[in-house]
Amino acid sequence: MYRKLLLQPHDEVGATHEFNKTLQREIHLARNIQMKLLNGEKPELSSGEVSGVSIPARLIGGDYFDFYPLSNGKIRIIIGDVMGKGIPAAMLMILTRGAFRSAAEATKGPGQTLTAMNNAMFRDLRKLGSFVTVFCADWDPATGVFIYANAGHSLPVFVRANIGIVEPPDLKGVMLGGLTGQLYKEEQTQLKEDDLVFFYTDGIVEAINHDGEMFQLDRLIQILVKHGHKEASKIEETVINQISTFTEGLPQKDDITMVILKVGDDKTEIINFNAPALNP
Repeated sequence: MYRKLLLQPHDEVGATHEFNKTLQREIHLARNIQMKLLNGEKPELSSGEVSGVSIPARLIGGDYFDFYPLSNGKIRIIIGDVMGKGIPAAMLMILTRGAFRSAAEATKGPGQTLTAMNNAMFRDLRKLGSFVTVFCADWDPATGVFIYANAGHSLPVFVRANIGIVEPPDLKGVMLGGLTGQLYKEEQTQLKEDDLVFFYTDGIVEAINHDGEMFQLDRLIQILVKHGHKEASKIEETVINQISTFTEGLPQKDDITMVILKVGDDKTEIINFNAPALNP
């Protein structure tokens, strides 16, 4: 307080400018940390692909995806969306990542994983008046079995090779931080060669154009049916380009995140994990 009284007007301007520069540096540092931590490592498969990308609406965002290799040969996949945007949402997403990594080590399936995450995060989320929607799945590359649980998130789009869109069993669940003591149920389906599973956050389907029209799920489905035969990276690129064309340059209002699982032949197996994939 005493220093403030002694500052001359030009000193105050200089101090404010220096504070703003420091703040900008710290925000960019936070973005770099988030990009390295929250964009999960990309598994390299002998056949088939698992890939993901996240584009925050601001410098840092509240969407999250991750891949976790299990000792039984399965891959645990998660995608989530924190209520809110910017720095507050990013801080909660770090909390979500920690809860997922801890739960993935100690739980048998997606349902137990979400139950453990809700137990770990509930009090903090209630104090902050926030919540997180999460979809979690285990995929067994050897058998094609896909087991999943849901905490208030949008269900993925399932595109069957030579068949088209298939509606999975509806499984909603309560968002993390919604109710204490929740037990999350599981459903499962069998994936076959060339099937596609597209996980997403609502920033995709709720993207808005100049007429106030939303991108919507139907438009996304049409893109996936038309381009689902392509490599995961090409599908990602196509969806992003279609959203950009649709919004005609309007500023992005919400984080956009997607994860793509493309099933290979019956001999698909995990080879290793690459370095974390950064956002474009």
